Amino acid sequence: MRVYLDSLGCRVNEAEREAWAAALGARGHRSLPAPPGADLVVLNSCAVTRAAARKTRQAVARLRRACPAARVVVVGCYPDLERRRDGADLVLGNRDKDDLVARLEAWWSRVRPEPAGQGRVGRALPLAGGAARTRAFVKVQDGCRHRCTYCAVTLARGEERSRALDAVVAEVASRVAAGAREVVLTGIHLGGYGGDLGPGVDLASLVRGVLADARPERLRLSSLEPWTVTTELLGSWRDPRLLPHLHLPVQSGSDPVLRRMGRRGSAAALRELVAQVRQTIPGVTLTTDVIVGFPGEGPAELAQTARLVEELGFADLHVFPFSPRPGTAAARLAGQVSRAERRRRSQVMRALAEGLRLRHARGLVGEVRPVLWERAALRDGVWEQRGYTPGYVRVRAVGTGDRRLQGRVTATRLVGVDADGGLEGTPLDGPVGQATGAVGWSRPGLEEEEER
Repeated sequence: MRVYLDSLGCRVNEAEREAWAAALGARGHRSLPAPPGADLVVLNSCAVTRAAARKTRQAVARLRRACPAARVVVVGCYPDLERRRDGADLVLGNRDKDDLVARLEAWWSRVRPEPAGQGRVGRALPLAGGAARTRAFVKVQDGCRHRCTYCAVTLARGEERSRALDAVVAEVASRVAAGAREVVLTGIHLGGYGGDLGPGVDLASLVRGVLADARPERLRLSSLEPWTVTTELLGSWRDPRLLPHLHLPVQSGSDPVLRRMGRRGSAAALRELVAQVRQTIPGVTLTTDVIVGFPGEGPAELAQTARLVEELGFADLHVFPFSPRPGTAAARLAGQVSRAERRRRSQVMRALAEGLRLRHARGLVGEVRPVLWERAALRDGVWEQRGYTPGYVRVRAVGTGDRRLQGRVTATRLVGVDADGGLEGTPLDGPVGQATGAVGWSRPGLEEEEER
């Protein structure tokens, strides 16, 4: 089979996409970097918000246009939550993901048998996009045992299921051997890793095992619920390979709103945690999520959220207008906020987010940081390079030359702030390459959803 893999939504979806590409190659199939020429296009979907469901439908239409002869397969949260096909030839839920390649093989043999004598050919090609060759996402667990009242993830993903520690270490080692310069450990409830595996197995022990046995050059953790960040886990940052960035979803700065959300902890507990994190990890970058327009939230509660995220010095803020999802408790709560007001509040918080990004970026100007260069785009005959600092601040390389940086880590002087709140930097051990050519299929990146 010739297969193009795409994904929307969370980092877990991206990790699954990368694992499927490796499995296709191991079974003799081809993972294509773009849709044209594919027999199957597989979309790992998202539907945890109404905006995400809409983007999934749009992605299916886009993939149809890009490769009209291919069969379209939609996998994951959209089939589980929406129960619709919307132009797909095959839909598979989250529980079909673990043996997805075998399921695709069986289905493909029924709907379009391969000509005799051709069989499985070729090898896995690099994944689409520069980041796939430099940064690898590895899923370590799935599902969530908590019941936040707004969240449809548990409906779609089910209870928590952690992968065996040895299996995670082996996958990380294989990604490192394949050339990944950075590995990101991700999960639906990453901080809950090991809770179903018995005593002595948790995220801290996983991080120690990965660093000791898989030996990644750089290791990063994806989103962590604040109440899962333990003193033992914070001790893992004594190893400089564990990058100094924590994404801690706040969701609200109002304790009554947090209780209605079914969240654990309080604004005071978050303040204590952030103080401990900053003391333990010097120079750490902290980012967060907030939901605005949750049922019962008024102007005072919104102001509390704004004050909290500004007080704690978050470097970036992902803003989600509340999205009432069928089957969740929050969709039935009294005090629903109108859609227009949710949008207005999100604009207010996004303006705050822009200010936080600019403030953090300006504070880094003049420093020298290692940057992993991940993506290259050809603009006006010049390769524009983009990468990330250890604190996950985006950097755009300034200047031209005869050498490309993609896939390298270089010391980089941060010289300015761009219009999007990212940084401009000058690599200190080599100029940016210059080339000519055309840009082909562009696979959309992981997107921030409009509602949650």
